[in-house]
Amino acid sequence: MAELIEPREMARDRARLDGAAKVTGTALYAYDQPVSEPAYLYPLHATIARGRVTGLDTAAAEATDGVLAVLTHDNAARLADTSDTELAVLQSDQVAFRGQLIGGVIATTPEIARHAAGLVRVDYSEQSHDVLLRPGHPALYTPDSVNPAFAADSRDGDVEAALGTAPVVVDQTYTTPTEHNNPMEPHTTVAIWYEDGDEHELTLYDSTQGVHTVRTALAPVFGLDPGRVRVVAPHVGGGFGSKGMPHAHDVLAVLAAQLVPARPVKLAMTRQQMFTVVGYRTPTIQHVRLGAEADGRLTGISHDVVEQTSTVKEFAEQTAVGTRMMYAAPNRYTNHRLVALDVPVNSWMRAPGETPGMFGPEVAMDELAVTCGLDPIELRARNEPEVDPESGKPWSGRRLVECLRRGAERFGFDRRDPRPGHDLRDGWLVGLGVSSSTYPGYQMPGSVATIRAVEPGRYAVDIGAVDIGTGTWTALSQIAADALGCDYEAVDLRIGDTDLPKATIAGGSSGISSWGSAIIAAADAFRKEHGDQPDVGATSQGEAGRNPGTRDHSVHSFGAQFAEVHVHRDTGEVRVPRVLGVFSVGRVINPRTARSQFIGGMTMGLSMALHEHSVLDPRFGHVVNHDFAEYHIPTNADVPDVEAEWLDESDPYANPMGSRGIGEIGIVGTAAAVANAAYHATGIRIRDLPLTAQDFSRLR
Repeated sequence: MAELIEPREMARDRARLDGAAKVTGTALYAYDQPVSEPAYLYPLHATIARGRVTGLDTAAAEATDGVLAVLTHDNAARLADTSDTELAVLQSDQVAFRGQLIGGVIATTPEIARHAAGLVRVDYSEQSHDVLLRPGHPALYTPDSVNPAFAADSRDGDVEAALGTAPVVVDQTYTTPTEHNNPMEPHTTVAIWYEDGDEHELTLYDSTQGVHTVRTALAPVFGLDPGRVRVVAPHVGGGFGSKGMPHAHDVLAVLAAQLVPARPVKLAMTRQQMFTVVGYRTPTIQHVRLGAEADGRLTGISHDVVEQTSTVKEFAEQTAVGTRMMYAAPNRYTNHRLVALDVPVNSWMRAPGETPGMFGPEVAMDELAVTCGLDPIELRARNEPEVDPESGKPWSGRRLVECLRRGAERFGFDRRDPRPGHDLRDGWLVGLGVSSSTYPGYQMPGSVATIRAVEPGRYAVDIGAVDIGTGTWTALSQIAADALGCDYEAVDLRIGDTDLPKATIAGGSSGISSWGSAIIAAADAFRKEHGDQPDVGATSQGEAGRNPGTRDHSVHSFGAQFAEVHVHRDTGEVRVPRVLGVFSVGRVINPRTARSQFIGGMTMGLSMALHEHSVLDPRFGHVVNHDFAEYHIPTNADVPDVEAEWLDESDPYANPMGSRGIGEIGIVGTAAAVANAAYHATGIRIRDLPLTAQDFSRLR
C-alpha cells in the first residue's frame, strides 16, 4: 500500500497551463520549430501490395529547380540495426505492402518537394498478395504472447463441459473493423543530422508520445550512442497510441537529413499518408460463448479472437485479455490467433485490446440478459467477482456495480420499458443501452524526476514526460505542489525533451501514475537531503519503481456507459442524442482535464459504434477511404450530450496519489452500449461495427 500524499492542489479544478498558448497559436509543435534554412521532404509510397522495385527514374525530379536530392534504396545509408523490421526503411528493393515508403524528394519548399515526387517514375515486379482477414484462413497461428506480454491462450476449468450442460447459452460472432488513429496533429518530424569527422549527432523535433522512447528506439538504428540523440516534443496534438513508438517516417526523415548534413529536414505526413505507415487498429473476429444458469449466473465464458498482423512485423492485440477478469465464472477460455497479411504494420490505438475486446462480450451479456429475462444491470451484478478471477488477488478497488446503479438512476435506465421496439416518437424508435468497461491501472517503472530550488519557496521540476493534449502540464504541476508543500504557482515544470530526466511514454493510461510517482519520489528525497529550508540551487532526484501494491492486489479501473439511441423507422438512420459514463478510477487529479478525457474517450467510442471503418480494396491492398472526406468521425452535431462523472475515492494500492489512469477507459464500453441501445430501440441485434442505416433495413 502506498502512503498517500495529502491533497491540496490535487482534485482542484485548474485551467490548463498550456491552454492560452494553444488557443492563441503560440504553442510550438514539432513542425513549427524555428530552424534555419529548412529543407522539406515528401515521401514516395509503393503502389503495389507485394513485390519489388525494379527501377526508379528520378531524372525529372532531380532536374527540378529547388530539388536538393531524391532519396531511394540505392543511395540511402545502410542502417546499423534492422532488428525492428518496421524501421528497416530503404534497405532493399522489396515491397511488403501498398503504401510502403520507397523513397522521398528533398527540396527547398514543401510545394517543390511534392511536385517533384510526382515526377519520379517507378517500375515494379509485382507478386500476388493476400490482404483479407477471414476466420478460416489457412495461415492462422497462435502467437507466443499478445500486447505487451500476456499469454495468448488462457484456460481455467472445463469450458466445453460447462457450455454443454448450461441451461442457457449465448453463442455468437462479433466483428470490429480496421480503424485508424487520426490525431488532430498529423505525424511530423524535423530531423537535423550533424557530422564532424567520424562523430555524428541527431536532433529530432518529433510529434511523439515519448521522447525517450524515440531516442531509445532510433539510436541503435543509426549506430549512435543515445547521448548523441536529442528528441524534443513540448506540445503534441494527440496521438491515440499511434505516436507511442517511432514509425518508418521518422527513419525516412533521418535518412533524408543524412543527404543534406546540418540542414534541418522537415516532414509532415498528409492525412492520406497516415493511413499506411503510422499504425492502425486491427480488425477482429470474436467468437463469444456464454453459459449460464437460468438465473443468469455464468458457468462458462469462451472468447476466441482472430485478428491480423503484418508480414513486416508482428503485433498481436490483447483483445480477449479483459475477459479473463471481468466477470465471475468458474470455467473460462480465451485465445488469440493471428494471420500475417500483406498489409501495413498495425499498432496501438486508444485502449488497445480492451476497446474491441469489450464489444463482443458486453453485447453478448446483453443478449444473455434478454434470454434470461433479466435487467442487464442486475445480470452484471449477479456475476460480480469478489476477487480477480484470473489472479485470485483482491481488488484494489472495484465499484463497478455502484457505477452501474448510479448511472442507471441518473440516465433513467432503471425506468425503461424492457421490451425492445416499443418506444416510438415522431417516427423514431428510441432505446437505452448499457455496457461495463474496464482498463488496467498501469504504472511503468523507470521514470525519473529532478527537483531544484530556484529561489526561496520556488522549485524547478524536470521530467522528460510528454503532454499529448491530456493536461500533463497542469496535473504534474498540481502533484508537484502537493509533494513539495508549496503553492501551485511556485512550480516551474519542464517536460518534453530528452535533455530532461528519463520518462516513460504517455500510453496505457500510465503517464500521470508513472511520472507523478517519480515527482513524489524526488520530493521525498529533496526533503530528506535538504530539509524544509533548502539553499537556492539545492537539487535532488527520484525514480518511480514498480508499484508494490500490485503484488498483492489487482489494480483496475471500471466504468459503466449508457447510451440513448434513436433509429428512424423509415430510413434506418441512427442517432445518439445522449451518452453518460460513470467511472471508478481512484483520485482524479484535475476534474477539468479529467472530464475532457472521459468525454473524449466516449466520443471516440461513439465514433467506433457509428462511423469508423477503414475500407480495404482487396484488389490493390489499400484503404480507399483514406481521408476525412470518407473516413467518418463524429462532428459536434453527432454528439449533442456526452456527460461523465466519477466516484469520490482514492486507491491506496495504485500509487502515492491514489489515482488510476483515465485516458482510455472512456472509449472501452461505449460502442457496446450504443449497439445494445440500438437493439432495445428496434429489436434488431447488430453484432458487426459500425452500425449503419442498412443494418436496420428490416424496419422498412
